[in-house]
Amino acid sequence: MDSRTIVHCMDALTPVITLHALAAIYVLLLGPLQILRRRRDLAHRLLGASWVGAMLTVCISSFWIVPDGFSWLHGLSIWTLVCMVAAIVGIRAGNVAIHRGFMVGSYLGTLAAFAFAALVPARLIPQLLRSEPLIVLTTVLAVAAVVAVVHLGAVNAAARQTRRESGRAAA
Repeated sequence: MDSRTIVHCMDALTPVITLHALAAIYVLLLGPLQILRRRRDLAHRLLGASWVGAMLTVCISSFWIVPDGFSWLHGLSIWTLVCMVAAIVGIRAGNVAIHRGFMVGSYLGTLAAFAFAALVPARLIPQLLRSEPLIVLTTVLAVAAVVAVVHLGAVNAAARQTRRESGRAAA
């Protein structure tokens, strides 16, 4: 890869694309932790709120990424926003199945969009992987560290709440 391609890749990392990518990595890494956790407790709600916030960032920022006009990925962003609203309305109505279905579906849609973005050679992710693999790896590891800290913080907060509630019940 020549130096012009590397400069082009780095120039393509606008603030909007950078924000979009960081939020998407967060969504992709936190998603399995949320889906596979057995307990639906305070930690689940805290992590879910941060996941929804990141997902909103991914979807909304996508509308400012239009190098070739709007595409099916923008349609997926609109659909994902609708799904998140349905999931939140579902859980507030006490319908866990609706909530779970829309949230897992949103995550799977994000995986599909990521696969497209990562597997089409002309897109930015493959170009960055070829020209700047260390930057990509460092970024993913940094976001993974943030996910780990947020996850542990939420789990610890839920454990403290459970201990307080147990103490009140015993008193």
